[in-house]
Amino acid sequence: MISFAWPLVFCALPLPLLVWLLLPRARGREGTALKVPFFAELAGIAPGRGGSGKKFFKFAAVCAWLLLVVAAARPQWIGKPVSLPVSGRDLLLAVDVSGSMKVKDMEIGGEPVNRLTMIKKVAGDFIRRRRGDRIGLILFGTRAYLQAPLSLDRKTVNQLLQEAMIGIAGEKTAIGDAIGLAAKRLKERPGKKKVLILLTDGANTAGSISPLKAAELAKELGMTIYTIGIGADRLTVETFFGRRTVNPSADLDEKTLSAIAKLTGGRYFRARDTREMEKIYALIDRFEPVVDQDKTLRPVRELFFWPLGAALLLAFVILLWGRDEN
Repeated sequence: MISFAWPLVFCALPLPLLVWLLLPRARGREGTALKVPFFAELAGIAPGRGGSGKKFFKFAAVCAWLLLVVAAARPQWIGKPVSLPVSGRDLLLAVDVSGSMKVKDMEIGGEPVNRLTMIKKVAGDFIRRRRGDRIGLILFGTRAYLQAPLSLDRKTVNQLLQEAMIGIAGEKTAIGDAIGLAAKRLKERPGKKKVLILLTDGANTAGSISPLKAAELAKELGMTIYTIGIGADRLTVETFFGRRTVNPSADLDEKTLSAIAKLTGGRYFRARDTREMEKIYALIDRFEPVVDQDKTLRPVRELFFWPLGAALLLAFVILLWGRDEN
């Protein structure tokens, strides 16, 4: 249905009439005139609009004023109610994009992929399921950056995750800075539930704050941190002397990640492959269930530009008409 945001503006409708009734008439031009006995004949052949032209001029002016008042009242189209789930939970995803994430020790559909590609797939599915949560995205390497602020727009957050590139934030790993940035973003949030899911494949090698110090700050703010260690335990690589089995996750600091989770009331998970990663996110769905109740929202679409455009068009016609008359 159509509604008006500022209906009191309609009180201005009789304003031109009041001006016409209350203000004194403008004086006509005074000057020398030539009186001729055949004025009626001259008036008959003069190129004028006549009475119909004046009537149209007045009608157009009245219509333009009505349209301006309608536009000023801000007409709006109120749409049908739309269910909008809101859980009150603020959930930040902190993803490691340091140089070590390019190690291809993961598989998707039988094809070897690097760690970040696997995270994009599994975390992307997780984001799509988080109906009702305000979700944000932090990317960290040598530095930590807020890639997507907290939002109900899961599609956009997922798109920004899919566009993340290895090394975009530097080659090292600043776990403490990532937690500190999350705490800063969640500090002023009114929501009661604040959750950070941190995914990394290494140890803290950069940044201005230690991970445990940042975790203590997060605990004071009521944050829950789930940490996930990424990387396989065994990987066969080709060397000059032939094939050799190595541990690609030798640099993973599981002790610190476990301490961070325990300190904030969360849990530490180990993801050695895509299947384990999917199980981890399924567990987090259980620990942090999505909302069941919805709130109703009625979308509003502004319509003021239609009467405003019509009024400007009429004003342009009146201006041209006045120039022709003169």
